[in-house]
Amino acid sequence: MSDGLEDVVAARTVLSDVDGKAGRLVIRGWTLDQLAGRTRYEEVVRLLFDGFFENLPEDLTAALGRARVEVFNEVQAVDDGLLALGPVEAMRALTARLADGDDLATALRLIAAPAVFTPAIVRLQAGDAPVAPDPALGHAADILRMLHGKAPPAGHPEALDAYLVTVCDHGLNASTFAARVVASTRAGLTSAVLAGISALKGPLHGGAPGPVIEMLDAIGKPENARPWIEAALDRGERLMGFGHRVYRVRDPRADALKGAVRRLAEESGRLPGRLAFAEAVEAAALAILKEHRPNRPLDVNVEFFTALLLEALAFPPATFTGVFAMGRTAGWLAHAREQLAGGRLIRPQSEYVGPTPRIAA
Repeated sequence: MSDGLEDVVAARTVLSDVDGKAGRLVIRGWTLDQLAGRTRYEEVVRLLFDGFFENLPEDLTAALGRARVEVFNEVQAVDDGLLALGPVEAMRALTARLADGDDLATALRLIAAPAVFTPAIVRLQAGDAPVAPDPALGHAADILRMLHGKAPPAGHPEALDAYLVTVCDHGLNASTFAARVVASTRAGLTSAVLAGISALKGPLHGGAPGPVIEMLDAIGKPENARPWIEAALDRGERLMGFGHRVYRVRDPRADALKGAVRRLAEESGRLPGRLAFAEAVEAAALAILKEHRPNRPLDVNVEFFTALLLEALAFPPATFTGVFAMGRTAGWLAHAREQLAGGRLIRPQSEYVGPTPRIAA
């Protein structure tokens, strides 16, 4: 038996291929560098959904805009109990209020849910009124507008689009597997997405980008990078933003997001210095990891530049997992529909290693 199901093939999929040895991610026949920074999120949602939903429009912009308006009605259910939760827990609770169907309308509402609920929760927790969606806008532009209460600066919607596209699907990761298991029971798409959100919030999965900001802030300046990193490794701590369960070389998503950060840096005041500092930390960390763990391939992963990009777009670190869900929900839904098409209940075996029954004398 393989620990953690390592190297076990649990599904056949047309959705994405993660090549850990080559450092390549393919989404429905397109490499990540062909999609990230070149396509809008709505276009990649359609690419993922193609063949899994009937009457799929050529352009999902208008339909997704209407879905954002529909789910915004659930924001009125926010009470003091929800506001006492973290943004991802509150977003999950609001998502649980959505009907549990299997059609395209349900799927679009579920994609709209984290995009609408996360900004609304952040604003309410800050004492500000939530901002209603504008269905005429693109998905990324409307997310930023709902978060900040004004039209986003030039280049920011494109940067968020690049992020949402980059994280839309990534093989049979923990949250996607959870979504497929629930979908296999025919519980409904909302149930499958809630399983995905619950898995994503764990610090070993989607909960990791926030601590990257904490690490960078703790290091403070480039000359502190080596002593800080070496001390962290000596304490046995995990270096956030480095290493990946699948990739044995550089995570291709890191380069896609680094490119998006560079494009933003051309239009930002603080970001060029922040990017240069982060690159210095990256270089120091890679050198130290090579010295300390020469037999273990550890390179930068998607979390590192996710943190920089979302910080530049002024998302609070507490929302980073929720923003991850904004992109990954489309993948969960496509996998759920693919699982339903196969029709099999996922039911692996377990190996009992407990005590044997006592035989009566």
